[in-house]
Amino acid sequence: MNAPRDGGSIAHNPPNAQIHISQHGTDWLWAVFAVMVFRKVNLVPSDLVFIAWSFTRPKGQRVFHQLPVVILTVASIAYFSMASDLGATPIVAEWSRLGGGTRQIWYVRYIQWFINAPLLLLEVLLTSGLSLSDIATAVFMVTVTVVCGLVGALVESTYKWGYFTMGATALLYVITVFLVIAPRTTFAAGSRVRTTYIYSAGWLSLIFILYPICWGLSEGGNKIKPTSEMVFYGILDLMAGPFFLAAFLFGLSGVDYAAFGLESGRLTDYRRFSSENGHRTEKTTQPAPVASA
Repeated sequence: MNAPRDGGSIAHNPPNAQIHISQHGTDWLWAVFAVMVFRKVNLVPSDLVFIAWSFTRPKGQRVFHQLPVVILTVASIAYFSMASDLGATPIVAEWSRLGGGTRQIWYVRYIQWFINAPLLLLEVLLTSGLSLSDIATAVFMVTVTVVCGLVGALVESTYKWGYFTMGATALLYVITVFLVIAPRTTFAAGSRVRTTYIYSAGWLSLIFILYPICWGLSEGGNKIKPTSEMVFYGILDLMAGPFFLAAFLFGLSGVDYAAFGLESGRLTDYRRFSSENGHRTEKTTQPAPVASA
């Protein structure tokens, strides 16, 4: 999908800051939007393809296919907004670079990450043997990272780097769970899933580390222009979005989903039937869930 021809997005929605995205930047964002929604790149499926793919799975075995649908739908809305030059607010840049003055801060991007970052963690960590409490804590910490990034970007003074430090510390906790704690658990689905997890966790950890670097060069340090910021973040979102999700699901192909204990969507697979006289308890043959509180 291309930007409007009669002047483009910027002509329709003029920038609200002195340091703003260029028309070439919106063209790039429209391209990313197209990839997210409907344009299949080689073997990498888009949101529409993931939706169709999820319906090919049996009911009760779609969790790993439906989470990507949510992730890519949210990303598509965010990129449509940014490509339209919407979803930004002007903030006075701390450093008088690039001409000084106000810079566009894209809050719609942080709304996207606030939803998608926890879902990415769930997509990967549900294959491990981590307890529900460990997964919930990791999800909370990645949410802290996103919130600190947004608040820091909206702060005009040097105090923004305090939020950056707190967010980076929370992200370090997430990476520790990814690379140290989760690999030590028992993978009920077998060694193949464990191998897929290790590669996936390593890839996501690398991508997650690059996000704060981009923040420091753009919203934080005002070192690179908003258009370069969009290219940097766009590549990261593609690598952590459709490209990663496609590779992750291919890694799970042929795996028996019953081993995850997620078929019913409940925390227990036991059914009990009792009466006053002659108690009878029926236990299903389904395995107990891997995750425990």
